[in-house]
Order: sequence, then C-alpha cells, then structure tokens
Amino acid sequence: MATVVVPAARETSKRNPWPAVVALSVAASIAAMQNTAVVPLLPVLQRELNTSLTAVSWTLTVSLLVGAVSTPLLSRFGDMYGRRRMILGALAFLVAGSVMAAMATSLPWLIVARVLQGSVAALVPLSIGVVRDALPRAQFATGVGVLSATMGFGSGGGMILAGLADGDFHLVFWIISGFSLAAGIVVAFLVRDAAPPVKGRPDLLGAALLATWLVALLLGISEGGSWGWTSPGVLGLFGAAAVLAAGWVAVELKVAEPLVDMAMLVHRGTVGATVSSMLLGFSFFTLLTGMSSFAQAPVGFSATTLEVGLYLLPSTLFMLVISLFAGRLMRRLPAASMVATGSLVTGLAALWLIFENDSPWHLYAASSLMGVGLGVGYAALGTMAVEHVDQGKTALASGVNALVRIVGGSTAGAVIAAILAARPGAGGYQWVFGAAAGAGVLAALFAAGFGYLNRGTAVIAPVTGPVTGPSAR
Repeated sequence: MATVVVPAARETSKRNPWPAVVALSVAASIAAMQNTAVVPLLPVLQRELNTSLTAVSWTLTVSLLVGAVSTPLLSRFGDMYGRRRMILGALAFLVAGSVMAAMATSLPWLIVARVLQGSVAALVPLSIGVVRDALPRAQFATGVGVLSATMGFGSGGGMILAGLADGDFHLVFWIISGFSLAAGIVVAFLVRDAAPPVKGRPDLLGAALLATWLVALLLGISEGGSWGWTSPGVLGLFGAAAVLAAGWVAVELKVAEPLVDMAMLVHRGTVGATVSSMLLGFSFFTLLTGMSSFAQAPVGFSATTLEVGLYLLPSTLFMLVISLFAGRLMRRLPAASMVATGSLVTGLAALWLIFENDSPWHLYAASSLMGVGLGVGYAALGTMAVEHVDQGKTALASGVNALVRIVGGSTAGAVIAAILAARPGAGGYQWVFGAAAGAGVLAALFAAGFGYLNRGTAVIAPVTGPVTGPSAR
C-alpha cells in the first residue's frame, strides 16, 4: 500500500495546490446550494405534493439530519480509504439524489432523494483535510477561509436558483444534478490525496444512535404545537431522545474509535467554535427559512419564488464579495473576532425584521445584513475550529465543528414549525425572527469570549506574507 501512496504524495507536492482548493470550494458551494434551494420551494412542494407544511419541512430537515450523521462517518472513512474517494462518493450521492428529486412525484420519494443528497455535507470537513495536507502551513487559514466563504455564497445561491426556476422544483434539482456532475469531474482531475490512509474501524453503532435520537428530538419539537407539548406522543419522543442520547454518549466514551470525540466537544480550544457554530447554523437557517416563508405568506407579501429570490439576492452578492476577500480578512483579523462579528451582524438582521417588516425594502436590508454576517462568520469558522488543536487532530476538530453546525441548522425547521403552529400570523414570524436574533447574539458572545480566553495559543500559524491563492487579489 505504501508504494502506491507515496508517489501520489510526491506528485501532489509538485502541483500548484490552489486549483484543487478552488475546485473543492466550488463543490462545497454546490453542497450548500442543494439545502437552501429547498427553502423557498416549501410552499410549492406543500401544494404540488398535497401535504402539510410540517410534513414537507422534513424535505429540509432530513437532509440536514443525514448530513449530521454522514459528516463524522465519511470523515472517518476518508482517513481510512482516502479523502478524495469519499469526496467523489459524496458528490455521486448528490448527483443520484438530485436526479431522483427531479423526478419525484410524491413526498416519500422526495424524502428518500433528500436522504441521498444529505450525505454531501461531509464534503466540507473532508475538503478541509485535503487543504491541510496540500497547502503550506502559512496558507492553511486562507485556504479554509476561501472554502468556508464560498460555502456561504452557495447557501445564498440556492435561494436565487429556486427563484430563477420560478418554483419549478423539478428544474431546480435537474440544474443541481448538472452542477454536481460537473463539480465531480473537475474534482476527479484536480484533487489528489497527500496523506496515506490509516487503519481503523467505523463507529456504525454510534452513527445509528446519533441519527435515531436526533430524529426523535426534532419530530417532538416539530409536532409539539399540533399534538400538544404535554401529549403522550410528544413526551414519549422527548423521553426516547434523552435515553438514546445518553446511550449514544456512553457508546462514544467506550468505543476505541468514536464517531464523535466527546473530549473534542469540550476541548478548551474548540468549545467556543463548537457552540458558536451550532448557534450560527441555527440562526442562519431560522432566519433564511423565516424570511422566505414570511415573504410568501398572506401576512407578508404573497411573493412568488422569483420575488423571494430577488429579496435574498443581496445576501448572495455580499457573500460572493466577501469570499473573494476572505484571504485578506483572515490575514488581518483573528478568526474568533470574525466569527463574533459575523454572528452579531446575522443576529442584527433578524432583530431588524422583528420591528421592521411591512415593506419589501425591509427584507432587502435584512438580506444584506445576513449576507455580510454569514460571509464574515463562515469564512472564519473552519479556522477557529482547528487553530488551537494539534495538526494531527485538525480533521477531527473540523468534523466536529461541521457536525454541530448541521445539527444547529437541522433544528431550525422543527422550531419554526412549532412556533407558527402555536402562534399563526404575523406575530408568529416575529417570534421566529426573535429566535434567530437570540441565537446570533449568543453565538457572538461565545466566539468573543472563548477567543479572548484562547488568545496567543493558536497552533495553526497566522496567515502572513504573500499569499498565492485566489484570495490574494
């Protein structure tokens, strides 16, 4: 095996690594796009598939849930069998799921398709591992910044795509399948593994328990408003989630190679990034879904999906601009301060909509603030997660960070469904925006606080000197 891996590593060292970084960044943006493209389509799917909003919201939630499980699992497979192979496999699942979704005629069919698509969430930590091995130490933070910022741009691009398709969800998924196939071909040509594979055993029991307790928890939250928060069904789901979560923690503490390293969740160098990432993920998806739903609701502006895409266009543009300058930002500002600033601005966007939401330009203003906040915050999340851990634990720390961000985002749909079921009308949306604002502010406080505690202890070298990557312009 060694005779096969070593030449690949030497070949990679002679290549300019930045084309591979750009290819992975584009793939990451497509991975983010496939999730957010569904958000403005939820009312369309509810109508065309003849189902309830609570039921159709699982087309978003299930993809995020699968991402939460596949992220650490495929990251481990990447260590064992090669990250390039797992990246290509995740993109293949995305292509297959997108084609299946484009042909869907029922909700169960679409949910199965979304399960396949959700596995692509693992692409981000896998890509960070490739970037770590390919780039010089001083350029690592820039590479992660570019990767993270373009992921934020893809999130905004999904909303625009849904709008340009004028609510035709079949067309949206056909386009995503084409983008995914093209990205997979480019990645296959440009990306190589520089690190040799390691032996190991995947934690399949841990993955199954994680998926089960998350489903029980989110189902209880989403149905609490309609079933009743004290109903036997909801209490049973919460009880099952608690028992399964306790069992999952016990397994993770006992197994030799856990799906999630519990010590990494509370590591002094990563806990700030862990909590901030989860809260920012929740704030982002709550605000994004809330804005889209409000704009299309009768209490809002009864907007079409195209109009929703236009309302959210400023966020995409700001994230694009910030992604182009991610390298410069990472050279001048600590990662924790960028995450704190981005989270605070995202929270302010949601806070704005609590008080100012009776005109389309209010949505444009909130969309602009959200784009700035997510562009700055997402650009630094990856670096904040790994800069205070040993290089050998970089992939582990980035995988944990991606996991908690996805878990935070996956709760958004369930929370929104619960709020709107309890408080229908304009008042309910104010509570939705309030939840997003509170999460954004809390994320900022955690990032700033732990950034202060960890100052001067970074293991990853700061980005100094000339940068040869695309963000150096």
